[in-house]
Amino acid sequence: MDWSRRAVLGAAGAAAVSTTASAQAQPPIKIGILVALEGAFAAGGADGVRNVELALRQVRNMAGGRRVETIVAPSDTRPDTAVRQARKLIEQDQVDFIIGPLSGSEGIAMRDYAKTIPTKTVINGISGALETTWVDPAPNFFRYNLDGAQWGAGLGTYAVQTKNYRRIASVSADYSFGYTNFLGFAVDFCRAGGNIAQRFWVPLGAADFGGVIAQLPDNIDAIYLGLGGTDAINFLNQWQQAGAGTKIIGGTIMADQTVLTARGRARNALIGALTSGPFAEDNPDPAWRDYVRAYQEGFPAAQRFASPSLFGVGYYIATLAAIAGLNAVNGDLSDGQQKFRAALSALKLASPLGEITLNENRQATGTVFVNEVAEGPGGTLVNKMVAKTDGVTQTLGMTAEQFRAMGLPSRTTPSDCAALARR
Repeated sequence: MDWSRRAVLGAAGAAAVSTTASAQAQPPIKIGILVALEGAFAAGGADGVRNVELALRQVRNMAGGRRVETIVAPSDTRPDTAVRQARKLIEQDQVDFIIGPLSGSEGIAMRDYAKTIPTKTVINGISGALETTWVDPAPNFFRYNLDGAQWGAGLGTYAVQTKNYRRIASVSADYSFGYTNFLGFAVDFCRAGGNIAQRFWVPLGAADFGGVIAQLPDNIDAIYLGLGGTDAINFLNQWQQAGAGTKIIGGTIMADQTVLTARGRARNALIGALTSGPFAEDNPDPAWRDYVRAYQEGFPAAQRFASPSLFGVGYYIATLAAIAGLNAVNGDLSDGQQKFRAALSALKLASPLGEITLNENRQATGTVFVNEVAEGPGGTLVNKMVAKTDGVTQTLGMTAEQFRAMGLPSRTTPSDCAALARR
């Protein structure tokens, strides 16, 4: 070994000793991980936990010169459970801040709870309801993932212009994220000249879809399926059993790894399905490839998905943001975490999805990918990128006034394809 290399290693070793001593002199930073580990999204929640572990492992559980500890609080996608667990994290476990939640309605509840803990910070896990950062947002709630409406951008245009799907029916989950994700798709689809013949809404956690399947119209080009997790698997299995042959356009969580890896009839129904969301599995960007490789090498194959799930990606990026914010303020969480929150707001976060910045609502702007499900090696199912839309804003390219005039996501919003086509 030459002297210059020995000198570098010696300096690095001295720095490491100094950093370790400094970290030992300060109390650890405690992060509460609020994540759904029960219910329809339990498998995705488990992947969220894996990805938090991965992000922290990559920095040796250090941020801002201090050691980082985590406490996991399991939820079940219900807002009351999420708030109860968040309160436990803050009041009993004495965490410094929270990363989470996972599901849409949980996010809205956590926005409201965040307002009751003004000296603490909440960094969203992956929940995607529009209202969380659009309607009376909390100044201490930060979301580095796109919301569900943003995730729908570009999918409708591709369905109309490339696949010639012009008339559809929809089956979506009857809760905040289901409304939000459908709204984003519907705005794009209607603008491109599509028509929505009929809408069906089903409870989150439903098991029997026979009644809805029997009512689906025949004279449509495709079905928009806004379900995820076990709900999507159950619907697709029953739909295949009923002999369905209509093409599928999926909501963002319909062809996630939690669904692609399912067994049974659902597999056949998925081939050729279109979806859109914040990432593409075959994205050639080196940052994405490095992240996927780290995920695959970080956990035994039997204890992870083939590649990170949507839920996992969200929690990974949220943890990257927390680490970057802590580094920017040297771990200083004093004065009600004001410096930390200022750093989070100003971040230009380097991530596997590219650079992420926040708008005035502390909401991310970014790229949406359109994917098509195809057969991969060994009979597996994979998502293939077929299109993407860059710079998707929270108002989907409209002015704030135009977007607000459309109304908040609901069973009936957006209401009129013809009106959307004129926007």
